[in-house]
Amino acid sequence: MAELSTLARPYARAAFEHAVARGGLADWSNALAQLAAISQNETVALLLASPAHTAEQMADTLADLVGEGLGADHKNFINVLSENKRLPLLTEISRLFEDYKANQEKSVDVDVWSAFELSDETEQTLARVLTKKLEREVRVESQVDQSLIGGVLIRAGDLVIDGSVRGRLKKLAEAMNS
Repeated sequence: MAELSTLARPYARAAFEHAVARGGLADWSNALAQLAAISQNETVALLLASPAHTAEQMADTLADLVGEGLGADHKNFINVLSENKRLPLLTEISRLFEDYKANQEKSVDVDVWSAFELSDETEQTLARVLTKKLEREVRVESQVDQSLIGGVLIRAGDLVIDGSVRGRLKKLAEAMNS
């Protein structure tokens, strides 16, 4: 995984800087998301890994699959990736681009798992507290996981806050065993 990030980072950075300079963050974000989704298709992945096709053929095929949504800059980006045999990195490039975009926009997606359904009021309170703590706009996505027993598990990028009963029991068991 670290190797993929290392290989994809310069391409994601270049796309991001180009998008910022042109004022097209949302446009590039959508294009990269589409390209990443298409490249994950099993048939397309086999095509991209095939040595039977030239770099130009692979780039053209990928651009055709996306359709009208790609501009000239996007097509040039695909051509560069194809010439350097980096088309399989599209998913990682898209992920890194979204990280750069979120950092630029001072926003973060927060996943919250709880043992029960959270009320809208609770979600809003949690979003306000996390916005203050993380100093970013927070978008909360909540899910129910009954295996937590109680409490919540919060994940915001690399930050994980485990306030679940399951997590506390696990820590207690580790302390007792050591």
